[in-house]
Amino acid sequence: MVEQIKILEMKSLVMGEHSNPHNLLGMHKVRTNVDKFVIIRAFIPAAKSVTCVDVNDENKKYQLEKIEENGFFEVKIDRGEAFKYKFFVEGYEKNNNWEVYDPYSFAPLISEYDIYLFREGNNYNVYEKLGSNFMEVDGIKGVLFGIWAPNAKRVSVIGNFNNWDGRTHPLRNINNSGLWELFIPGLENYDMYKYEIKTYDNHLLEKSDPYAKFSELRPGKASFIYDINNYEWQDTKWMSKRGNPVDGPLNIYEVHLGSWKRKVEENNRFLSYKELAHELVAYVKEMGYTHIEIMPIQEHPLDASWGYQVTGYYSPTSRYGSPEEFMYFVDFCHQNDIGVILDWVPAHFPKDENGLANFDGTALYEHLDPRKGEHLEWGTKVFNYGRNEVKNFLIANAIFWIEKYHLDGLRVDAVASMIYLDYGRNAGEWIPNQYGGREHEEAIEFMKHMNSTILDRNPNIIMMAEESTAWAGVSKPVTEGGLGFNLKWNMGWMNDFLSYISKEPIHRSYHHGNLTFGMVYAYTENFVLVLSHDEVVHGKRSLVGKMPGDLWQKFANLRLSFGFMYGHPGKKLMFMGGEFAQFDEWSEERSLDWNLLQYGFHSQMQDFAKDLNHIYKNNKPLWYNDFSDQGFSWISSGDYQRSIVSFVRKGEYEREILIFVCNFTPVTYEDFRIGVPLAGKYKELLNSDNEKYGGSGVVNDAVLESEAVSWDNFDNSISLRLPPLGVVMLEPIN
Repeated sequence: MVEQIKILEMKSLVMGEHSNPHNLLGMHKVRTNVDKFVIIRAFIPAAKSVTCVDVNDENKKYQLEKIEENGFFEVKIDRGEAFKYKFFVEGYEKNNNWEVYDPYSFAPLISEYDIYLFREGNNYNVYEKLGSNFMEVDGIKGVLFGIWAPNAKRVSVIGNFNNWDGRTHPLRNINNSGLWELFIPGLENYDMYKYEIKTYDNHLLEKSDPYAKFSELRPGKASFIYDINNYEWQDTKWMSKRGNPVDGPLNIYEVHLGSWKRKVEENNRFLSYKELAHELVAYVKEMGYTHIEIMPIQEHPLDASWGYQVTGYYSPTSRYGSPEEFMYFVDFCHQNDIGVILDWVPAHFPKDENGLANFDGTALYEHLDPRKGEHLEWGTKVFNYGRNEVKNFLIANAIFWIEKYHLDGLRVDAVASMIYLDYGRNAGEWIPNQYGGREHEEAIEFMKHMNSTILDRNPNIIMMAEESTAWAGVSKPVTEGGLGFNLKWNMGWMNDFLSYISKEPIHRSYHHGNLTFGMVYAYTENFVLVLSHDEVVHGKRSLVGKMPGDLWQKFANLRLSFGFMYGHPGKKLMFMGGEFAQFDEWSEERSLDWNLLQYGFHSQMQDFAKDLNHIYKNNKPLWYNDFSDQGFSWISSGDYQRSIVSFVRKGEYEREILIFVCNFTPVTYEDFRIGVPLAGKYKELLNSDNEKYGGSGVVNDAVLESEAVSWDNFDNSISLRLPPLGVVMLEPIN
């Protein structure tokens, strides 16, 4: 019978080089002029004997003959039609017997249409076929493994279910498409696996699954089989009312989950997703933030990368729990009217040997030429955005987090590094585009494709770019020539303002333009004003640490900074710890210094941030016209000698206004006059110098009534007490 077998194919299979094992293994019907029968072949290196059992009639059993010492078995059965069967396998070790449906008895589950869409870059739900996905085929439950490795000689799935033996479960290369698949019955949640890839130069690589839904905790590198489709969401109300983020209040608390708070008494362990759901959400809700932005929680090997060097793009990190527990976290946020934004990193990936780099023995996800394929500054690889399958991997990944985990948006990291071919490179270290320019045309097209697709499928999602240059149209629709994001971090405002506020007040008059220049370009993009994690690490000092002066002045300056920021047009983002003025720089290795809240200045700063947040949410002028010149006007912007600015924020209706007066020096003014756009009475809505916030008490308790005295180009004006290093917010009394 061995003569009938394709000897070369069998040898190729035994040697671990066969690209389509289904051609040889499984059940095959044979038709001759005189006979009809089936041949069943199995390659099970760990088997001493293999018996085929008819599933519909278990009395029908067929013993396979071992025809090759490495574990190749075969039986000829005189039956004209195929039938459903399973194997009873006797292992070499005592009591090591098992039953299994033959993985090589199933037809392909990745269709030609799947392949076509993937090659075009449009298979937006490709993660349902690639990776490891539970399926039921012909009434048999199992897991479909799928992977893209077009330049591999052979791909096998190895795991705790096959003794990590790459000979046992080789995948088929579907019609030589470069997509490999295998359906293995009987596997369970938390079974561990990797892909063993044999390259064309005969090297063996062990790779984590790029599409894995769950991954082993570092330093482990295996992937977990995990069914993410069983969670029962309770956030229908939130999802149905989720509106356009550009139109409403957006006040973001940026968080690193591993260091917001830790269980110090339990060996400094991380809080779990479920613990964070209850502790963090309660805090954020009390503080008055509308959204949490989570620094990357996609699986990553190095804590010190903060999650920005990702190896498991589809895996929520196991540091804090399971995928289902992360779903619980998001769900609980939504049930408490808190949105969730995820930092997402399509700009680069690390060189870890188990990751995407050199995935099938070739530069598959990256460019071969390091002038295009590496970020020299970060020591990481750059995605090949011109390859449709790579774009599909990333766009499907963005959709995955939004649709499977109900996330309310993505903050896309390092967009500037994607836009420019010469980003972080010296002359000779980069290759110009086809027109001789520095613009990365393929990355630009990728971002347009991604944003238009996501916002078409989910119109009320936040797509927010961290883009640090003056590239035009980052937050403009693709149809208007933009990149298609709907929000952009305002890095220019952040740098100018922090440069200004860190100077001694006596020097600020010489740098007044840093305070006001942001309004020159405020409406060129849909901006988010940010005081982010990047500004409180690597020797930059904490926010309060940047402030000049003695202890009182530091806190006064910080309250003033927050007040000015909340009055300035643009959505808001603040990194954790800033709201209570943590003195030490942030570190991912430890908890925030919550013990500081026992001290007055810190607890009072937290109270100020809380009141400011709630005022922001509840007063339409502070967010209604953020991106239009209808929402803001200066009262006085040129008083550089006294370092004072005043302005109006406007809501939907004429009398729906708020007036801000900001004094950036330690001088108190008992009778400071400003022009006002509306005649009438005003009351103080907020004063950063209030004693309850740690201020000196220069406040305006009485109603302020305008006078017909022309001032600041207005017909009417009011006189008020202006505190040192303080901000006053006034509202008209209707």
